[in-house]
Amino acid sequence: MTLRTQHDKPVYVRLRETIADAILAGKYSDGDPLPSVRALAAEEQANPLTVAKAYQGFQDEGLIVVKRGVGMFVAPGARSRLSESERSRFLKEEWPQISARMRRLGIDPAQLLDRERA
Repeated sequence: MTLRTQHDKPVYVRLRETIADAILAGKYSDGDPLPSVRALAAEEQANPLTVAKAYQGFQDEGLIVVKRGVGMFVAPGARSRLSESERSRFLKEEWPQISARMRRLGIDPAQLLDRERA
């Protein structure tokens, strides 16, 4: 995913999603160091201040810890808290829309499960 392909959200929100997805996917585990602000800014072609804002949000939520002079690290338990938060958000915000669209299109959830198993 590149930040330039999703223009419907502010850049710092897309950066937060990128970081959260990396943690949820296991790219960064609890206690692992995260890329520096400058490194992530270069990788995502974003302004370093925007990256800092995204990291600050995670720090405020206790998902990232800063060790002065060393860097930023994934906080203990961050992955499980992010997973729970994402699950909750999906069920409250995304699933109702998906479910409604499936009903409109006449898609049976069992059909989807059968396709996954095939």
